[in-house]
Amino acid sequence: MKTDKKQYKEMVKKASPKSSTALNCMRAFFVGGVICAFGEVLHNIYEALGASKDHVGAYVAITLIFLAIMLTGIGKYDNITKYAGAGASIPITGFANAMSSPAIEHKKEGFILGVSAKLFTIAGAVIVYGTLSSMVVGLVYFLVQKFSGG
Repeated sequence: MKTDKKQYKEMVKKASPKSSTALNCMRAFFVGGVICAFGEVLHNIYEALGASKDHVGAYVAITLIFLAIMLTGIGKYDNITKYAGAGASIPITGFANAMSSPAIEHKKEGFILGVSAKLFTIAGAVIVYGTLSSMVVGLVYFLVQKFSGG
């Protein structure tokens, strides 16, 4: 039995799960907003406790990363991501989840071959390309400054 392109598209349409783009966007916006609002609450708490303005941002980031890894460890962050999509995977909490998930999953294999080897499975590419692109931008900035007389 040979299927043409039109029949194939119909088969794919029937087999694909239905999703509502508007609902997904609202969920992502809501959960992302809650994460950011919680970050602002933490910011105000750390300032009220007397932390310097230079350190407050680091404390907020550390707290959000810790909470995301803790929720990943107990299996709750994946549920949040399934519900919110990009709203939970784009903020720093999503990056923490991406870093910790493979490490937690492979802890049975030991610290070196399990946790350490799998820690950068997903995030490694982000770190490598982020570092390389910042080096290229820095080099271009240096050359423009050097040859423009600035």
